[in-house]
Amino acid sequence: MARRVVVALLAPVRWTPPGIDPVRWRSALAEDLVDLLATLNEVETAVAVTPEDRWLADEVVWPGTAVYEVPEPTTDAVFAALTGYDQAAVVVADAPDVPGLTLGKLLRPLSSRPVAVAPVEGNGAGLLGVAARLPVPEWLPALDLDTTAPAEVRAAAPRPGDVAVTAGWRRLRGPADLATLDPAFEGWEATRALLSGQPG
Repeated sequence: MARRVVVALLAPVRWTPPGIDPVRWRSALAEDLVDLLATLNEVETAVAVTPEDRWLADEVVWPGTAVYEVPEPTTDAVFAALTGYDQAAVVVADAPDVPGLTLGKLLRPLSSRPVAVAPVEGNGAGLLGVAARLPVPEWLPALDLDTTAPAEVRAAAPRPGDVAVTAGWRRLRGPADLATLDPAFEGWEATRALLSGQPG
């Protein structure tokens, strides 16, 4: 069986709701994503941070979770840091309520295709995450998860079919995204508590 890993890239987030401390917001988002990764089956999980953000990883990881320090918060840097895996997915830190099934679907196409991407739903461009067989294909361009569209990744591939586009999910990058959070949806406890003003 292929050895697979899902890595939460705890890069700086671009937006914080008004009235909320940016550090606490970033920590809540990271905590919820890491808690979600811990529920995934048949994959290993890890987080990636730059050295100056090691404090964030130490604050949110579960015991035994691998932490990769990368020189810059990019997918390229994360893929380069991984050894011993056959497949890897890198996901953004600002999707605290993403379903585990959505992340699982990001890895599924790698049995027949070298790369898969999950788009952002809702407002703005970018990706929720990217998955690849390792070593990463030479044609895969440097990806900016905040701006890259699936079509750009497909355009770089030898054949468009080499890149699977999987189910997407929203990222919390503005008031409109915040308004789509479903209080009845399970998960995102830390983000929920922070938004509701509960101490944490």
